[in-house]
Amino acid sequence: MIEFDVAQQRLARAGHYPETTEVCELADALGRILAQDIQAQLDMPPADNSAMDGYAVRLTDLAEGRVLPIQQRCYAGDMPETLKAGMAIRIFTGSLLPPGADTVVIQENCQEDEHGVRILEMPEAGVNIRRRGEDMRVGEVLIQTGTKLSAAHIAQLAAQGHARLSVYQRLTVGILTTGDELTPAGQPLLPGQIYNSNAPMLRAQLLALDVARVRALHAPDTLEAIRDALQSLLADCDLVLTVGGVSVGEKDLVKPAIESIGGELDLWKVRMKPGKPLALAYVQDKPLVCLPGNPVSSYAVFSLMVSPLIRRLQGRRDTLPTVRHAILQGERHFEGDREEFIRVQVGSDEQGRLLAQPFSNQGSGVISSLPWAQALARIPADTHVAPGDVVRLYEYSQWQA
Repeated sequence: MIEFDVAQQRLARAGHYPETTEVCELADALGRILAQDIQAQLDMPPADNSAMDGYAVRLTDLAEGRVLPIQQRCYAGDMPETLKAGMAIRIFTGSLLPPGADTVVIQENCQEDEHGVRILEMPEAGVNIRRRGEDMRVGEVLIQTGTKLSAAHIAQLAAQGHARLSVYQRLTVGILTTGDELTPAGQPLLPGQIYNSNAPMLRAQLLALDVARVRALHAPDTLEAIRDALQSLLADCDLVLTVGGVSVGEKDLVKPAIESIGGELDLWKVRMKPGKPLALAYVQDKPLVCLPGNPVSSYAVFSLMVSPLIRRLQGRRDTLPTVRHAILQGERHFEGDREEFIRVQVGSDEQGRLLAQPFSNQGSGVISSLPWAQALARIPADTHVAPGDVVRLYEYSQWQA
């Protein structure tokens, strides 16, 4: 068996960074992967302006009990006059700072009447002013190539006037399930059959990762059918996932089918539970990953192993998300020579420490644990976990996004 981290790194490096780009309108850029560095083309703010509603003054003009006549009322978007000595300009949030003013006094600390404004509380010099370029400066790299664009990035891009962007083309991924015992949901079950849960599950996981299109095929257990399905998927997919059928049984025909179309399968036994069997091949210079047939195992392997590969194929800078730590609730001995990735819910205690609560039944066939869990907690092989022990936490919100 190979170690989990070794297998994960191999998958993360298995694909090529994309070379094909396209132009995307800002309105359609959410979730796209940036194919260019974005530089500031404007200073932000573009000029000194007021951070508050108040009065623009010269600090040297202020004295206890002194009333400053109002020279101008300047709203955001207006051009202010040059502030005259001994006077004040009424100013509002976003208003340009008048030439000659060096301080903005917030309106709560002022009293205005028909004679002018009296400052009730002396300010410090320069307060309540947003200086030109303090947020972004012309030429500064704001967003790097390979960033997945969020709503926050969209705000930054819009503020800088970027209406069109260079982004990487989105992926098409194929899924091949095999097995005469599988039938689609919604169809009547014959004796000995079960519903195909892997295909819709993996489709949903792929779409959550912003894959553009998913093609799913099911092949009966014949070499010809599996080979034909693989060739069909490889013809227009960037990545193909197969589920089950790579063991050594009489009907485990995925391996010979891949070899029959020019692929060479590297079959691993990964030191992880669930999800020991995993295979990687290249066909027509495209990666093909064979997942275990058990839905719980396939779910875990996809989250931890396949998602980094997809991020690389998408062109993302960060292929491996952050791993946090949590205190595992309860006490248990984990036997065996494989690391375990147990399904947990995540909470926190009064001190803000993360807590991981395991699902009561960690069997690899317990599909009901999947919607219940929020993360996988990583347990070293042959380990006794005592109350208060800290474990590594792989949160689905990070690893499936």
